[in-house]
Amino acid sequence: MSSTAAIKQRFGLVGRSAAYDRALNTAIRVAATDLTVLITGESGVGKEVFSQIIHSLSARKHNKFIAVNCGAIPQGTINSELFGHEKGAFTGATADRKGYFETVNGGTIFLDEIAEMPMDTQSYLLRVLESGEYIRVGSSTTQKTDVRVIAASNVDLKKHIQQGKFREDLYYRLNTVPIHIPSLKERVEDIPVLIRRFAVDFAEAYHTDSIHLDEQAKAMLMKYPWPGNIRELKNLIEQLSVLSEDKMIDAETIVNIAPHITRTNLPALSKSNDGLQEREILYKLLFDMKGDLHDLKQLVFELIRGNNLRMPDTISMRSFDKQLAQRDAMDSEEWHSSSVPEISGSPSHAERQPIILDDKKYDRTEVVDEHMALEDMEKEMIRKSLKRHGGRRKEAALELGISERTLYRKIKQYDLV
Repeated sequence: MSSTAAIKQRFGLVGRSAAYDRALNTAIRVAATDLTVLITGESGVGKEVFSQIIHSLSARKHNKFIAVNCGAIPQGTINSELFGHEKGAFTGATADRKGYFETVNGGTIFLDEIAEMPMDTQSYLLRVLESGEYIRVGSSTTQKTDVRVIAASNVDLKKHIQQGKFREDLYYRLNTVPIHIPSLKERVEDIPVLIRRFAVDFAEAYHTDSIHLDEQAKAMLMKYPWPGNIRELKNLIEQLSVLSEDKMIDAETIVNIAPHITRTNLPALSKSNDGLQEREILYKLLFDMKGDLHDLKQLVFELIRGNNLRMPDTISMRSFDKQLAQRDAMDSEEWHSSSVPEISGSPSHAERQPIILDDKKYDRTEVVDEHMALEDMEKEMIRKSLKRHGGRRKEAALELGISERTLYRKIKQYDLV
């Protein structure tokens, strides 16, 4: 069995995080079997590379390997693409055609974006997985095939099952061996290593010196959530390699070339666990706001203490609040005709003497956050973004840091049409 380090070197994989190594070790161990594998992970994490690793380490490595993007094939032709068709089966079928399960017999088929596969095609695929049998479109003859299936999805298939968009029996048939590839934000420690690797690769490709990032620039990239994962990081390093005159890259250079890196976005939803990821990030936002409010309170107290100012006592403040409430209840004409109420117990300006705040008294003060509905916050952010961009969903989705598909789903959910 090949070692993990050797496989990384052979396929150009970069990463040392524990989660990434676990996924790779699972792929290496399952390669020698004929078990069906389901690879999950966000777009851009390298699911196809893992399928190629499994095929190259299997007994089928000398036979054909084909990668099929189920989301890129029109619904009306996917059955023909996978299983073939007979002449005259439909308009345009001028001759017999072999499908992938016939041409790749003895090899491996990688079915990417399996969640996009139509329901009728799922039934045909289930039959292939269970018995190795399939029927060409327009034919009544059953044929046999010996193909290993590796499927991949960047969405939560269990949610698709609940919504009636994916067969439960097919899910469990595909999920014989699950492999989850962590996203880049789940393996932050690998970002500096990936940066160095991409910088060297592009320096060789463009016959120039390799770029280097200072510590502030690295810290900025490590804080960015990378919704496009490795693909997005690679594109950024290529841009920096080509567009930057100075090979020592600082944070300002990154902002000039890719200003979205510092933009405050709506949290990008993890397609593998939408609700949980969203709530975690929003809760973090609320806790950060609480911390900022606490810092502001401390600043005000320091200003009061440093300028030797007087703070009204609690009784006076409560009395003033009560009188303000009474004023609000009065008729406006009556209010203007009356005198401004005096604050009970409040000394005159001449009588006021500077005091020093009691630190212990105010250190015990707690900041209480008002209740904030997370869904209302998200709805308002989406509404404002759509308004800023004149209803153009593509630009709004880019600003919010989410996919157009997710934005469309949120628009329908919150009735923002």
